[in-house]
Amino acid sequence: MNNTNDYKNLKKYARELRNNSTLGEIILWKKVLRAKKFHGYQFNRQFVIDNYIADFVCRKLKIVIEIDGYSHQFKHQKDIEKDKYLKDLGYRVLRFKESEVRHKLDDVVWQLEKFLEDDLQL
Repeated sequence: MNNTNDYKNLKKYARELRNNSTLGEIILWKKVLRAKKFHGYQFNRQFVIDNYIADFVCRKLKIVIEIDGYSHQFKHQKDIEKDKYLKDLGYRVLRFKESEVRHKLDDVVWQLEKFLEDDLQL
């Protein structure tokens, strides 16, 4: 992060994103992640990590969940850079398409649970 103003601007933008979430983000948040619904783990949404905003993050598990909507078709390289940066910080990045969350939520939840079982060996 370059300076305090950049961080404040990013925090403000994250707040705006929380208030203007996509339908997929709303569904995942309300039905799965909010209020420690997912196996008791706390998730935050639109959370600032250095120069990036993660759609969802569980800091305890070091998981970032990104929901890729239409706009991500045009910023594939930026997503790759963001994922690499977050991975270098020790986060595991899981990406789901907006349509997956909207139409196949059970599959998304299954993939998240599989991640907990396999990758974290909980």
